[in-house]
Amino acid sequence: MIKLIFKSILISALMTVHSFALDDFQQWVKRFETRAIKSGISEKVVKEIMSEAKFLPKVIEYDRYQPEFYEDTFTYIKKRTSNRKVKEGIKLYKKEKSIIEIVEKDFNVEKELLLALMGIETNFGKYLGKMDIISSLATLSFDKRRSEFFTEELLILLRLVDKKIIDKNILYGSWAGAFGNFQFMPRTIRNYAIDYNKNKTIELKNIEDSFASAANYLKTIGWKKNEPCFFQIELKDNIPKKYLNSSARNIKNKKKISYLKRYIKDMGNLNLNGNLKAAIIIPDKDIIPGAETLSPAYIIFENYEKILNWNRSLRFALAVCTLKENFKNEI
Repeated sequence: MIKLIFKSILISALMTVHSFALDDFQQWVKRFETRAIKSGISEKVVKEIMSEAKFLPKVIEYDRYQPEFYEDTFTYIKKRTSNRKVKEGIKLYKKEKSIIEIVEKDFNVEKELLLALMGIETNFGKYLGKMDIISSLATLSFDKRRSEFFTEELLILLRLVDKKIIDKNILYGSWAGAFGNFQFMPRTIRNYAIDYNKNKTIELKNIEDSFASAANYLKTIGWKKNEPCFFQIELKDNIPKKYLNSSARNIKNKKKISYLKRYIKDMGNLNLNGNLKAAIIIPDKDIIPGAETLSPAYIIFENYEKILNWNRSLRFALAVCTLKENFKNEI
């Protein structure tokens, strides 16, 4: 019922968006081209690439109707960490064991984490996306919700093409403009992607370059190998609201375990260092109508917040860390 109501409201809003988009999108493209050329990108590349850009109403629908916006935490995690997902990941690991273990050693990032991220992002490379990334980014740049963010992503992508780091003929991926086995956005490609196999091309649909680039990203942002990510907990009723985080945008009021344990019923079962800093999240509270305030609840650590850098979603980070542990139990 929640999904149907949400989608009905969304479709109504999209009809309005589409009506003005048809009139204004091409004008926006012209203004963007001027901005891109002034920023130093060659006019030839800008004109050649942007001449193919189209407004894609479906992209706006996807943006407004992401699973993170309506699925409860239990459903979200269960769908993405199934036994089938684990079996598929192990199959890929056995096939590519040599290179995956070399990457793990070189970057000090667990293979289980890399497999979990690839599994959730693209089902181990099976769903890389077939949308024209230029049109996707242009549509989201034209849209008002996160215009400046996606405009910058589009400018970065044009620079990567201009510098011949990315081949413009392979720019097909997700509705949000992400690309490759790990769904890198343009700024992530610019900042973290590497030519690991030294063939002078960054190939993010290739196992070597994609796994190494993902590991490089995680290492650079400070992932700590073998440190905890999260634990599900039961909260006491006396916990002050200020310690309850329901937004992924800003995790607040981190405290030492020795302090937070007074608000947690089952803390004794976790056997954690009391000096370890942590925070508490309640991921359903602001998403699911009628959700309980104190359940489900999780205690999260520094590594969990590194996954939020990858995708700013409480549920996404929970699912990644859960699948990582599922792989750890099987590999």
